[in-house]
Amino acid sequence: MSTQHPTHHLTMVDTDDTVRIEVTGDIAYDTADLLLDEVTAQLDARTHLEDLHLHCAGIGTVDSMGLSILLMIARRTAAAGARLHLDDRPATLDRLLTVTGTLEHLTATPPTDAATSHQNPQQPPMAMGTAQAARPTGPDGTT
Repeated sequence: MSTQHPTHHLTMVDTDDTVRIEVTGDIAYDTADLLLDEVTAQLDARTHLEDLHLHCAGIGTVDSMGLSILLMIARRTAAAGARLHLDDRPATLDRLLTVTGTLEHLTATPPTDAATSHQNPQQPPMAMGTAQAARPTGPDGTT
């Protein structure tokens, strides 16, 4: 079995606030870090980046490590205040993202500041990775 290694080309920089990276090949265990390194370098080099476009038409196989890297890219892009775009996704990538429940997470438009400002001002925002206790709602729940 032959593994097609990904190549990542910075094909176009529209402006200082938009970057497009063309991804070809597999995003798999032995190669996924290359894509993460490229994205991280672009995020670090452009502090005012608004949009990061990954052109996905040339992507082959994406394994669990590749999916993990895409999720990490989404986190790093959001932390940098930029929007991630997965452009020209092949059907196999859409299927993987749908089955794993990550399609909407990776492709949804991030909330604006106005949408997040409607939180209860008495309650601090939840930190990522924290849990909030759920209220019992069924007939077995007691309060």
